Amino acid sequence: MIAGFVTPLTGTVTVRGEPVEGPGADRAMVFQDYALLPWRTVERNVEFAIENRRGRVPGPERRRRIDRALELVGLAGFEKSYPHELSGGMRQRVGIARALVGEPEILLMDEPFGAVDAMTREAMQAELEKIIAETRQTVVFITHSIDEAITLGDRIVVVSNRPGTIREIIDVDLPRPRFDPRHDIKRSGRFGEIRGHLWDLLSGEALGAGTDAAASGEGETR
Repeated sequence: MIAGFVTPLTGTVTVRGEPVEGPGADRAMVFQDYALLPWRTVERNVEFAIENRRGRVPGPERRRRIDRALELVGLAGFEKSYPHELSGGMRQRVGIARALVGEPEILLMDEPFGAVDAMTREAMQAELEKIIAETRQTVVFITHSIDEAITLGDRIVVVSNRPGTIREIIDVDLPRPRFDPRHDIKRSGRFGEIRGHLWDLLSGEALGAGTDAAASGEGETR
């Protein structure tokens, strides 16, 4: 709804006080499943975000933006590669670069690291923190990981299941950078306090959902 892809059934979504009536250049989306065009190279996938925009971006400026976006995500040198030649983490970096190239005010990220392995996920979290520290963009980040929410977020909005309602909004008062080789933020007492509070908020629903699914035969083990 923030991206403008879906219209709210009730209520309104506003950005800077203006109602969202459709997609706009001030907002960009990073999807969970990469959503890359397999017949396009890395640079052409990134370029896709700005090539059909109103007020066409001139060639030299377009080149500058593409190069900068790829540099920010650590993919300089892979401009001519195709998606099938990249790892899962690298493909998601292309998706992030595609969102960054339009220089939006708001970056919308729908579980962007959910499809990569644990080590790659942590590395990409660290990269995202560095990128946002440089671009100063607002990020709305959806995740089911409590640790990821605390590590990346300035504010955590806890949303309940069925119906989806806001249960609590928690300010994360941990220092940045969160990924500092001199100390592990996850070992801090404050991190543990926030994590424990979030678990208390969510554990009942999580355990209840698992029990209900098992009773109905819809459970799944992974």
